[in-house]
Amino acid sequence: MRWWPGAGGGHPRFRKSVRWWIAGHSVHALLLMTLGGLATLAVAIAVLWTLTEHSDRSLAERFTEPERIFDQSLAVLRACVGTDSLSPEPDSTAHQLLATVASVTGALAPAVLLGIVLIKMFALRPFVWRRRASISHAWTADFPGYARRHAESQDAIIAVRFYNRFDNLSVVDLRARAHLRYLERSPHDNSLVIYKKWLKVLDEKGEPADERYWLAVERGAPFTVWIPVDAPVPELPFTEIQGKDLSHSFGVKLLVRVTARTVRLGTEVADERWFDVDAGDFEKGRFVPLQPDFQRDVWQWTGWRDFDGLLPPVPSPRRESAGDASGEDGEPARPAPPPQPAQPPEPAQPGEPA
Repeated sequence: MRWWPGAGGGHPRFRKSVRWWIAGHSVHALLLMTLGGLATLAVAIAVLWTLTEHSDRSLAERFTEPERIFDQSLAVLRACVGTDSLSPEPDSTAHQLLATVASVTGALAPAVLLGIVLIKMFALRPFVWRRRASISHAWTADFPGYARRHAESQDAIIAVRFYNRFDNLSVVDLRARAHLRYLERSPHDNSLVIYKKWLKVLDEKGEPADERYWLAVERGAPFTVWIPVDAPVPELPFTEIQGKDLSHSFGVKLLVRVTARTVRLGTEVADERWFDVDAGDFEKGRFVPLQPDFQRDVWQWTGWRDFDGLLPPVPSPRRESAGDASGEDGEPARPAPPPQPAQPPEPAQPGEPA
């Protein structure tokens, strides 16, 4: 427990959760930090052991033998992990205390490591997010109907991509939602107030909806959350989204949260990604698509190497020209407007040819 110094009434109060701190780090990082902490403790105990030992040699002579300090550190490290014990001098209280510290650490270290393993086992974060959110024209969305409706529009759309990184974990009932968080001045006292706005995303029909739903999540296959901007984005950072003017807002961030359930485990998993509008978390251009090939493993699909990249720009100053196959800013050409249905012939009047 800790609190903000000098705040009235001891507020705000904070607590650090060790469990969630462990869940937020990788297994490799946790093991390296644990070994680093034990090694540091072993070196410290070895130095104190050398300083407090009964010897006729001076301190300078004791520390001129680095191999002896190194060997003593290894002996202490073995004691700290519970595989060995130290032999303190009988009449040395300092050695007795240091040996006790090493023994207690050796008894607790296996329990701590077991707790880390158990926490990491049930702390599932199966999704890997694309590094940045891409912003392209609305007619580049992967929905034919939506693209046709915006064929002559300059409105932009945001694409956020992610995939399931576990090869042996089946995820179902995936839901994605998008929120906007920003700060604005209060009209009452000019203080900053936090606001949140629920953004619309494109559903499976390419229509604006509150959430995007997928029945199942194929292993490794990328999924895209399309968020209409409903306004042009000539440059970054954008200052308007879905009718909200952000030109007078501060700390604007876009949140995309996904929730799903796992098959067999029956547990719910959730993950989220924050994109800072002013911190370079957005880029203009269309993302590099992956080419699904069910004859090969998903990790061999073309496009994974450029998952965080954008399509290269292709110069095409005249999109409307006949035979134009690509657009500006690395985007495909606008889709042609749908053909108009033929008008049925009017019924013939009496005395006129049909």
